[in-house]
Amino acid sequence: MTHTPKGNAAPPGQSGTPTPTPTMPAVPPQSGPPAPQGPQGTPPAPDTTPARRTAWSEGVDQLRAAATTEPGRLRIIGAVLALLVVAFGAVTAWQMTERSTAADDVLHSSQPLSAGAADIYRSLADANTAASSGFLAGGQETAASRDRYEGNIRAAAQGLITAAANSDPGSPSADTIAKLNKLLPEYKGLIERARANNRQGYPLGGAYLRYANDKMQKEMLPAAEDLYKRENQRLSADYADAKPYPWVAIALGVLALGGLAWAQRRHYRRTNRVLNQGLVAATAAATVVLLWLVVGHSVARAGLNASYEHGVRSLNVLHDARIASVKARGNENLTLVNRGAETKKVSETEVMDLYDYDYQQDMKTLAKGLALAADLADDKAGEQAVTAATGDMKVWKARHLEAREADDDGDYQGALDKVIGAKGATGECFDGVDTNLAAALRHEESEFKQAATAGLDAMTGLSVGAAVLAVLAGAGALLGIGRRLSEYR
Repeated sequence: MTHTPKGNAAPPGQSGTPTPTPTMPAVPPQSGPPAPQGPQGTPPAPDTTPARRTAWSEGVDQLRAAATTEPGRLRIIGAVLALLVVAFGAVTAWQMTERSTAADDVLHSSQPLSAGAADIYRSLADANTAASSGFLAGGQETAASRDRYEGNIRAAAQGLITAAANSDPGSPSADTIAKLNKLLPEYKGLIERARANNRQGYPLGGAYLRYANDKMQKEMLPAAEDLYKRENQRLSADYADAKPYPWVAIALGVLALGGLAWAQRRHYRRTNRVLNQGLVAATAAATVVLLWLVVGHSVARAGLNASYEHGVRSLNVLHDARIASVKARGNENLTLVNRGAETKKVSETEVMDLYDYDYQQDMKTLAKGLALAADLADDKAGEQAVTAATGDMKVWKARHLEAREADDDGDYQGALDKVIGAKGATGECFDGVDTNLAAALRHEESEFKQAATAGLDAMTGLSVGAAVLAVLAGAGALLGIGRRLSEYR
């Protein structure tokens, strides 16, 4: 009878000691995941897929391969030539557009605005002078004197409107214009108070006039001068943008012509054919553009230089001289209004009336300005006006000395007659200086416009013409190379 073993008893016929369990051999630690195995444990096949290449490297290889054949080389040459002439035309159009725009600004924007700012300054100063002349006349103020004052105030206000329309919002010029617009009615109010008190014989009228003059001299005229300087800076910037040679365009033009010449020489050496019609047409078009660019800009530059040397410089000097004459006239009047109430110590032993001292300084500025304007005058018409103004200035100075002597001797009425009298007064000399300077300004303005217009006209059509001719030159280069390529088909 068979018995089933129980528990952990060993089978019959075996030792009672249990058989030890076999163990796996130790495996050293691995640094990474186990390598993948192929089917049924075989090693994987090596990866033979080529590395992915960039479009740039493939393009370089294709270009290198194309360059090994004559048709490929011709295609490359055609593309480079077309690119050069088109780039030449594009840069020429861009640079000449910038210069033409700047030249147009010189003629139609910045110079007129600079002259307008000078007119604002002169109008304000002349209004102040007319007000003091009317004050000296008292109840006998003439209608001409009153009209002159009102006309100058209107001219200054209109000039400020024009300047405001051409200034950038928030710019320093716009702030200056806003300041003058605020001060102008305040000044007018002071002048009207001075007139009203003076007609009634109140001494307070003189105080109001001095207060108005201080507002003009210390606040309004410095602001107007600042506006004038800013407009002159804008004019100088426009000249700086309009006159430089377009060196980048010229360099590209020379490079394009060099490339076209090299391509035609190569064509001749390989085919023994003298001309390639397409390349010749491209060379002719590029040559026209380059010559037009150099000659046209040289003529334009000469015109702009002439407009500055014989126009703007003279205009600036004449504007300064005219302003100095107006300021001198105002200070001469205020010398009689002030009657020595304010003085200035000019040396240890000499004390002068403050306004007479300012008059002397203004007359020195006027004399220097007229001398410089005479040197800058380049024709008889301009020189005659300056010479006449110089003669009037000399007579003015002599009459002023007579008026001062009369005033110092206690003859106030005699001094007054020599300053604002109907005949033989300094007022006649001032009017003569102002009239002749105005004539000189008109002449120089005409000279400026003529030269600046000639400079601008020299650039007319250059931008568009350069672009069109460059496109034609590029097409000619491609057609010329294409004709050679057709021989390989």
